[in-house]
Amino acid sequence: MLKEFFYLQKSDRKVLLLLLSIAAVAFLVIQLTDAEQPEEETTAMEQDTLKTPLTEKPAPAYYQTTERKVERFTFDPNTADSTQLLRLGLQPWQVRNIYKYRAAGGIYRKKEDFAKLYGLTVKEYRELEPYISISNDYLPASTLIKEQRPERDTLHHPVKLAEGKTLDLATADTTTLRQVPGIGSYWAHRIADYGKRLGGYVNTGQLLEIEGFPTEALPYFTISTTSTQRLNINQLSLNELKQHPYMNYYQAKAIVDYRRKHGRIADLDELRLLPDFSSEAIGRLRPYITY
Repeated sequence: MLKEFFYLQKSDRKVLLLLLSIAAVAFLVIQLTDAEQPEEETTAMEQDTLKTPLTEKPAPAYYQTTERKVERFTFDPNTADSTQLLRLGLQPWQVRNIYKYRAAGGIYRKKEDFAKLYGLTVKEYRELEPYISISNDYLPASTLIKEQRPERDTLHHPVKLAEGKTLDLATADTTTLRQVPGIGSYWAHRIADYGKRLGGYVNTGQLLEIEGFPTEALPYFTISTTSTQRLNINQLSLNELKQHPYMNYYQAKAIVDYRRKHGRIADLDELRLLPDFSSEAIGRLRPYITY
């Protein structure tokens, strides 16, 4: 049975032998061809593949520009055209940015404004800076108006007295008092108010009776004339008498009691007998007392 299964006719055996012969010849040709080519040798395509990896792609060229010679010349970034800007060594995209900036109303008012150009390096700016020349036509119009120094407001800011100069304390008002170095509006009103309570200043030392008075301002004062308002100690009441800075409640009461007991006071020295009046107190009151 097996013999019958593998049995081939004579014509079939011839075809099979022909196919086997062809296969054998093809195998020999392939073997001989491989043997003639060295193992180290690679094809031109393989060499190109080794030199240039398949994953590596050449970087796209955004701008195809020819080699340019950089020049240096005076230019105004507000008016220079693209040709001039390219000759200076700027890139085409930088020139476009300058045009966009100017089209949007941008103005280069000073050299430093050009340094803000995107992509401009410090080295490039320092090389271009000596050649930047901005026309005065692009400066603010306000520069045409000469700045005028305002006149000094002598009412609010009076001119101070020079060293060695003085003013009359007896006649000075608050505006005049502020001419003294160290005396402002606050102290001017304090000085005027105290002089009013006294009835007038009779010597500059009375300023030291004002609490906190700046002593460095004292040399700028003088008194050429004295004119005081006097208290009539025979007519004024206790409350009226004690309003004076040089008279306290006990002294005012002593005067009123003295008048009730002894009658009209003819001389301030009569008060020396009263314990509330010392010689110093009487001397301070004398310019301000009448009978």
